Amino acid sequence: MNIIKILAVDDHEMTTLGYKFILEDAPFKEFQVQVETAKTFIEAKEKIDHAGKSNQAYDILLLDIQLSNGANYGNGEDLGIYARSVIPNTKIVFMSSFSDNYRINSILKTVDPEGYMVKTEIDKKSLEAMIPVVLFNPPYYTQKALAAIRKKMANDNILLDENDKKILYHLSRGVKTKDMVNYISLSLPSIENRKRHLKSIFGVERQTDQALIIESQKRGFI
Repeated sequence: MNIIKILAVDDHEMTTLGYKFILEDAPFKEFQVQVETAKTFIEAKEKIDHAGKSNQAYDILLLDIQLSNGANYGNGEDLGIYARSVIPNTKIVFMSSFSDNYRINSILKTVDPEGYMVKTEIDKKSLEAMIPVVLFNPPYYTQKALAAIRKKMANDNILLDENDKKILYHLSRGVKTKDMVNYISLSLPSIENRKRHLKSIFGVERQTDQALIIESQKRGFI
Protein backbone atom coordinates (compact mmCIF):
# COMPACT_ATOMS: atom_id res chain seq x y z
CA MET A 1 0.00 0.00 0.00
CA ASN A 2 1.26 3.50 -0.83
CA ILE A 3 2.60 5.64 1.98
CA ILE A 4 1.60 9.30 2.12
CA LYS A 5 4.22 11.35 3.99
CA ILE A 6 3.02 14.41 5.88
CA LEU A 7 4.91 17.04 7.83
CA ALA A 8 2.74 18.78 10.44
CA VAL A 9 4.15 22.07 11.74
CA ASP A 10 2.71 23.77 14.82
CA ASP A 11 4.36 25.17 17.95
CA HIS A 12 1.77 23.39 20.10
CA GLU A 13 2.96 19.79 20.25
CA MET A 14 -0.43 18.45 21.31
CA THR A 15 -1.91 19.81 18.09
CA THR A 16 0.53 18.02 15.80
CA LEU A 17 0.27 14.83 17.86
CA GLY A 18 -3.49 15.02 17.45
CA TYR A 19 -3.10 15.25 13.68
CA LYS A 20 -0.65 12.33 13.77
CA PHE A 21 -2.83 10.00 15.83
CA ILE A 22 -5.97 10.73 13.82
CA LEU A 23 -4.44 10.49 10.36
CA GLU A 24 -2.20 7.48 10.97
CA ASP A 25 -5.19 5.60 12.41
CA ALA A 26 -7.61 6.65 9.66
CA PRO A 27 -8.92 3.85 7.40
CA PHE A 28 -7.93 5.29 4.02
CA LYS A 29 -8.59 2.76 1.25
CA GLU A 30 -5.80 3.60 -1.21
CA PHE A 31 -2.92 4.54 1.10
CA GLN A 32 -1.54 4.77 4.60
CA VAL A 33 -0.35 7.98 6.24
CA GLN A 34 2.90 8.70 8.06
CA VAL A 35 3.10 12.01 9.93
CA GLU A 36 6.29 13.74 11.06
CA THR A 37 6.06 16.80 13.28
CA ALA A 38 7.97 20.04 13.86
CA LYS A 39 7.46 22.71 16.52
CA THR A 40 9.55 25.64 15.21
CA PHE A 41 10.27 27.44 11.98
CA ILE A 42 13.91 26.30 12.08
CA GLU A 43 13.07 22.65 12.72
CA ALA A 44 10.50 22.63 9.91
CA LYS A 45 12.88 24.34 7.48
CA GLU A 46 15.58 21.76 8.23
CA LYS A 47 13.16 18.92 7.53
CA ILE A 48 12.05 20.56 4.28
CA ASP A 49 15.69 21.07 3.23
CA HIS A 50 16.48 17.41 3.95
CA ALA A 51 13.41 16.27 1.98
CA GLY A 52 14.48 18.38 -0.99
CA LYS A 53 18.08 17.13 -0.98
CA SER A 54 17.15 13.48 -0.50
CA ASN A 55 14.48 13.51 -3.20
CA GLN A 56 12.04 12.17 -0.63
CA ALA A 57 9.69 15.11 -0.50
CA TYR A 58 6.63 15.16 1.68
CA ASP A 59 3.29 14.65 -0.02
CA ILE A 60 1.58 17.23 2.21
CA LEU A 61 2.66 20.00 4.56
CA LEU A 62 0.26 21.05 7.32
CA LEU A 63 1.32 24.54 8.40
CA ASP A 64 0.26 26.79 11.23
CA ILE A 65 0.87 30.50 10.56
CA GLN A 66 2.26 31.48 13.97
CA LEU A 67 5.41 29.52 14.84
CA SER A 68 8.07 29.53 17.54
CA ASN A 69 11.13 31.55 16.48
CA GLY A 70 8.85 33.23 13.96
CA ALA A 71 9.77 36.74 15.07
CA ASN A 72 13.44 36.07 14.30
CA TYR A 73 13.16 33.85 11.24
CA GLY A 74 9.72 33.66 9.68
CA ASN A 75 6.16 32.46 10.09
CA GLY A 76 4.13 29.70 8.50
CA GLU A 77 3.42 31.79 5.43
CA ASP A 78 7.16 32.33 4.91
CA LEU A 79 7.69 28.60 5.37
CA GLY A 80 5.06 27.86 2.73
CA ILE A 81 6.74 30.22 0.26
CA TYR A 82 10.10 28.57 0.98
CA ALA A 83 8.67 25.07 0.58
CA ARG A 84 7.33 25.98 -2.86
CA SER A 85 10.91 26.59 -4.02
CA VAL A 86 12.46 23.52 -2.39
CA ILE A 87 9.75 20.86 -2.74
CA PRO A 88 7.43 22.37 -5.37
CA ASN A 89 5.27 19.28 -5.85
CA THR A 90 4.32 19.03 -2.19
CA LYS A 91 0.73 20.00 -1.35
CA ILE A 92 0.39 22.72 1.30
CA VAL A 93 -2.50 23.12 3.72
CA PHE A 94 -2.68 25.89 6.32
CA MET A 95 -4.20 24.93 9.67
CA SER A 96 -4.65 28.25 11.42
CA SER A 97 -6.67 30.07 14.03
CA PHE A 98 -6.74 33.07 11.67
CA SER A 99 -10.12 33.33 9.98
CA ASP A 100 -10.06 37.00 8.90
CA ASN A 101 -10.42 37.74 5.21
CA TYR A 102 -7.20 39.74 4.90
CA ARG A 103 -4.98 36.99 6.29
CA ILE A 104 -6.57 34.15 4.35
CA ASN A 105 -6.56 35.97 1.01
CA SER A 106 -3.00 37.17 1.56
CA ILE A 107 -1.87 33.55 1.94
CA LEU A 108 -3.88 32.44 -1.07
CA LYS A 109 -2.00 35.03 -3.10
CA THR A 110 1.53 34.42 -1.79
CA VAL A 111 1.52 30.63 -1.36
CA ASP A 112 -1.51 29.42 -3.36
CA PRO A 113 -2.02 26.48 -0.97
CA GLU A 114 -4.05 23.38 -1.76
CA GLY A 115 -6.10 23.93 1.38
CA TYR A 116 -6.91 26.19 4.33
CA MET A 117 -8.57 24.96 7.50
CA VAL A 118 -9.62 27.25 10.34
CA LYS A 119 -8.71 25.48 13.58
CA THR A 120 -12.08 26.02 15.24
CA GLU A 121 -13.61 23.99 12.38
CA ILE A 122 -11.13 21.11 12.46
CA ASP A 123 -12.33 17.79 13.83
CA LYS A 124 -11.61 14.13 13.11
CA LYS A 125 -14.08 13.98 10.23
CA SER A 126 -12.87 17.10 8.44
CA LEU A 127 -9.21 16.17 8.95
CA GLU A 128 -9.73 12.76 7.37
CA ALA A 129 -11.84 14.23 4.54
CA MET A 130 -9.17 16.81 3.71
CA ILE A 131 -6.39 14.36 2.82
CA PRO A 132 -7.81 12.68 -0.34
CA VAL A 133 -9.22 15.98 -1.60
CA VAL A 134 -5.86 17.74 -1.28
CA LEU A 135 -4.05 14.80 -2.89
CA PHE A 136 -6.35 14.19 -5.83
CA ASN A 137 -8.77 17.09 -6.29
CA PRO A 138 -7.65 20.24 -4.45
CA PRO A 139 -8.41 22.67 -2.95
CA TYR A 140 -9.99 21.91 0.42
CA TYR A 141 -11.40 24.76 2.52
CA THR A 142 -13.36 24.78 5.75
CA GLN A 143 -16.50 26.95 5.82
CA LYS A 144 -14.94 30.09 7.33
CA ALA A 145 -12.07 30.00 4.85
CA LEU A 146 -14.47 29.53 1.96
CA ALA A 147 -16.62 32.43 3.19
CA ALA A 148 -13.57 34.71 3.19
CA ILE A 149 -12.72 33.71 -0.37
CA ARG A 150 -16.29 34.26 -1.57
CA LYS A 151 -16.41 37.71 0.03
CA LYS A 152 -13.26 38.69 -1.81
CA MET A 153 -14.66 37.47 -5.13
CA ALA A 154 -17.82 39.49 -4.57
CA ASN A 155 -15.75 42.64 -4.09
CA ASP A 156 -13.26 42.26 -6.93
CA ASN A 157 -14.81 45.29 -8.63
CA ILE A 158 -13.34 47.44 -5.85
CA LEU A 159 -9.64 47.69 -6.66
CA LEU A 160 -7.43 48.16 -3.63
CA ASP A 161 -3.67 47.77 -3.73
CA GLU A 162 -1.61 46.10 -1.01
CA ASN A 163 -0.99 49.34 0.88
CA ASP A 164 -4.73 50.09 0.96
CA LYS A 165 -5.38 46.63 2.37
CA LYS A 166 -2.63 47.05 4.95
CA ILE A 167 -4.15 50.34 6.12
CA LEU A 168 -7.53 48.66 6.60
CA TYR A 169 -5.96 45.68 8.33
CA HIS A 170 -3.94 47.72 10.81
CA LEU A 171 -6.86 50.04 11.50
CA SER A 172 -8.94 46.99 12.41
CA ARG A 173 -6.18 45.92 14.80
CA GLY A 174 -6.28 49.25 16.63
CA VAL A 175 -3.10 50.78 15.18
CA LYS A 176 -3.28 54.59 15.14
CA THR A 177 -2.76 56.33 11.81
CA LYS A 178 0.39 58.10 13.02
CA ASP A 179 1.92 54.74 13.97
CA MET A 180 1.25 53.02 10.63
CA VAL A 181 4.56 54.28 9.26
CA ASN A 182 6.06 51.50 11.39
CA TYR A 183 4.13 48.88 9.42
CA ILE A 184 3.68 50.35 5.94
CA SER A 185 6.36 51.78 3.63
CA LEU A 186 4.55 55.08 3.10
CA SER A 187 4.88 58.54 4.59
CA LEU A 188 2.29 59.73 7.09
CA PRO A 189 0.72 62.23 4.60
CA SER A 190 0.40 59.42 2.03
CA ILE A 191 -1.29 57.15 4.56
CA GLU A 192 -3.70 59.91 5.56
CA ASN A 193 -4.55 60.62 1.91
CA ARG A 194 -5.15 56.95 1.22
CA LYS A 195 -7.38 56.66 4.27
CA ARG A 196 -9.50 59.59 3.05
CA HIS A 197 -9.72 57.91 -0.37
CA LEU A 198 -10.78 54.63 1.22
CA LYS A 199 -13.55 56.38 3.13
CA SER A 200 -14.75 57.82 -0.17
CA ILE A 201 -14.68 54.40 -1.89
CA PHE A 202 -16.68 52.80 0.91
CA GLY A 203 -19.14 55.68 1.20
CA VAL A 204 -18.22 56.75 4.72
CA GLU A 205 -16.80 60.20 4.06
CA ARG A 206 -16.81 62.49 7.10
CA GLN A 207 -17.29 59.47 9.36
CA THR A 208 -14.94 57.85 11.88
CA ASP A 209 -12.25 55.26 11.27
CA GLN A 210 -14.55 52.77 12.99
CA ALA A 211 -17.15 53.34 10.27
CA LEU A 212 -14.50 52.53 7.66
CA ILE A 213 -13.55 49.38 9.54
CA ILE A 214 -17.16 48.22 9.80
CA GLU A 215 -17.88 48.85 6.11
CA SER A 216 -14.69 47.12 4.92
CA GLN A 217 -15.50 44.16 7.15
CA LYS A 218 -18.97 43.91 5.61
CA ARG A 219 -17.36 43.71 2.18
CA GLY A 220 -14.80 41.16 3.26
CA PHE A 221 -11.61 43.19 3.01
CA ILE A 222 -10.68 42.60 6.65
